[in-house]
Amino acid sequence: MASPGSASRALALALVAVALAGVRAQGAAFEEPDYYDQELWRRGRFYEHPEREPELFSPPLHEGLGVEKQEQQEQHQQEPRPPKKAAKPKKAPKREKVVAETPPPGKNSNRKGRRSKSLEKAARDDHGVPVVQEDVRESCPPLGLETLKITDFQLHASTAKRYGLGAHRGRLNIQAGINENDFYDGAWCAGRNDLQQWIEVDARRLTRFTGVITQGRNSLWLSDWVTSYKVMVSNDSHTWVTVKNGSGDMIFEGNSEKEIPVLNELPVPMVARYIRINPQSWFDNGSICMRMEILGCPLPDPNSYYHRRNEMTTTDDLDFKHHNYKEMRQLMKVVNEMCPNITRIYNIGKSHQGLKLYAVEISDHPGEHEVGEPEFHYIAGAHGNEVLGRELLLLLLQFLCQEYLAQNTRIVRLVEETRIHILPSLNPDGYEKAYEGGSELGGWSLGRWTHDGIDINNNFPDLNTLLWEAEDRQNAPRKVPNHFIAIPEWYLSENATVAMETRAVIAWMEKIPFVLGGNLQGGELVVAYPYDMVRSLWKTQEHTPTPDDHVFRWLAYSYASTHRLMTDARRRVCHTEDFQKEDGTVNGASWHTVAGSLNDFSYLHTNCFELSIYVGCDKYPHESELPEEWENNRESLIVFMEQVHRGIKGIVRDLHGKGIPNAIISVEGVNHDIRTANDGDYWRLLNPGEYVVTAKAEGFVTSSKNCMVGYDMGATRCDFTLSKTNLARIREIMETFGKQPVSLPAKRLKLRGRKRRQRG
Repeated sequence: MASPGSASRALALALVAVALAGVRAQGAAFEEPDYYDQELWRRGRFYEHPEREPELFSPPLHEGLGVEKQEQQEQHQQEPRPPKKAAKPKKAPKREKVVAETPPPGKNSNRKGRRSKSLEKAARDDHGVPVVQEDVRESCPPLGLETLKITDFQLHASTAKRYGLGAHRGRLNIQAGINENDFYDGAWCAGRNDLQQWIEVDARRLTRFTGVITQGRNSLWLSDWVTSYKVMVSNDSHTWVTVKNGSGDMIFEGNSEKEIPVLNELPVPMVARYIRINPQSWFDNGSICMRMEILGCPLPDPNSYYHRRNEMTTTDDLDFKHHNYKEMRQLMKVVNEMCPNITRIYNIGKSHQGLKLYAVEISDHPGEHEVGEPEFHYIAGAHGNEVLGRELLLLLLQFLCQEYLAQNTRIVRLVEETRIHILPSLNPDGYEKAYEGGSELGGWSLGRWTHDGIDINNNFPDLNTLLWEAEDRQNAPRKVPNHFIAIPEWYLSENATVAMETRAVIAWMEKIPFVLGGNLQGGELVVAYPYDMVRSLWKTQEHTPTPDDHVFRWLAYSYASTHRLMTDARRRVCHTEDFQKEDGTVNGASWHTVAGSLNDFSYLHTNCFELSIYVGCDKYPHESELPEEWENNRESLIVFMEQVHRGIKGIVRDLHGKGIPNAIISVEGVNHDIRTANDGDYWRLLNPGEYVVTAKAEGFVTSSKNCMVGYDMGATRCDFTLSKTNLARIREIMETFGKQPVSLPAKRLKLRGRKRRQRG
């Protein structure tokens, strides 16, 4: 017979089960049936890191207790808290094994802001909206307004000035178009300036809300921002509970200008489905306009098949975290120790602050150029605050090493047939500034430039103008060179406004015969190919193709088409531009003109075909987003590297079998040549087709042949053997015997002079 204590425990468990069933039923009542199809990967490792179960629903207070409760609250009344000030983010704990899941709530080492002071005791409310009682305050990651995980359908507002200023534009760091038109403006702006305006987010599941980040309106012409606001939560979007400050509504301090994000943490985390921001004051000369991000941890629902179905995980055991400069060097060292036979760490120079610009080479013979083996590079971090590219390249380093050790056939072939160079951080000074700000509070521009205020992305010499002016001149004395255009002397002077980092990259690219390269940037989701500068002086946007436009289009499409989102016609545009008409690719000049870009410089001064790869709408995503971003880009990063083996390759030799350096390789119908490397080897990127290829070098007889490029991966071998011209052979013979060849025209002039003198 069971004891009375056992019976009591059984009864208590039964009551708890009934209560939980009621909670699930109530939660299910407001779930939309089509919501789960729109859900992407959700944050939070709730099962691996169990926390104290939050109190879900508080029972209503009895009327007789209301006065007593109010008196207790008045005794503990607090003054409104100011927004959190910046503080250096804590380092994430070192992990022996990295799992491909989201960090637990609160482990946000990249969001600036102090932890809250000791929390008030959670007050029960009379609307069933729960609050969480905790001894230690832990923050949650962003819900995803900036990263577009929160869809437009989840954002609502009381009123809007016009469609382009609707709730769907109230996303942190969203950028307005230059003209700020009716479709793409830089914030949500209320239709009226009064205290009844609001903007709300539907999280579509119970969520523990912990904080709000706000900005003003992104605009070149107007100054609009909210200076204070209230926060309200709800489970049904009808009954709202305002976050309290003791017995009164808490007023949060907002922005003092329009671009710097301001974080306010809730005094007590609130569990609900909806959260609403209610502006209370705004800039005197402006309107109610704001951009925002919500910090929240979606609560787990083990019984929901739909949530589990749409969760994204990765099987790659990589270090998914943000790395500062010291941690980046340490990670490179770890990879080098794991794969010493295929990796080499070196630096190409220093930043303005003296930080070394580290690169990692991956090759079966690191440290040497192998004849016939193409050279490839990835660069990231030219803008220091665009950190996703930096982390993707660090993940790529780890992945290539691990897969090579695991004898992945595809990776082994890539490493053995390609010399890969990866430069994760071209602007480490700027990154350190952005890292101090953190993933949400850094804003759109903190750390973008070098320490001395230079934008590396357009700091290279403008060779386009030199080329086009020479082509436009009438009666040119000689044919205009279409490649290897020399850098102007003024640019090489010490007084030129050129960043140390830019000079380091130029020297690096002149030293190594790169064939293909990609520079990873952020803030958009598109692949841009040259030219980046318009040819017409009076235009800011104009399609300006290179002679290799068909090749560049293919290279761009090879990355975009294998990315999980770039070519998805259903995805929302990041800011104002819709790149779906060209399948996630764009000609740089038709987007916005840039003089002195790395892409144009590479094409006109070296053999390298360079493209800009914009890997995400959010320049600095939260650490919890990195596994998904890796899955989005992993295949694209590998496919793009493999394109270095498309086209033709070969060696240009003399009759003695010695390679001829600087021989010019021309393709009929393409007004852009390349040159052979020091050993006489070359690589020419081409799409499938039949081409007439010509090799010529000073002192040698020109040679031409037909070269066929197939559809299968792998460059077609197309070698040339050049014989010396008669004059070159004569010079060689004369130099061998210590004599100089006779110049026949000069000899005739001398004879004529003698005859004139004799006659005189």
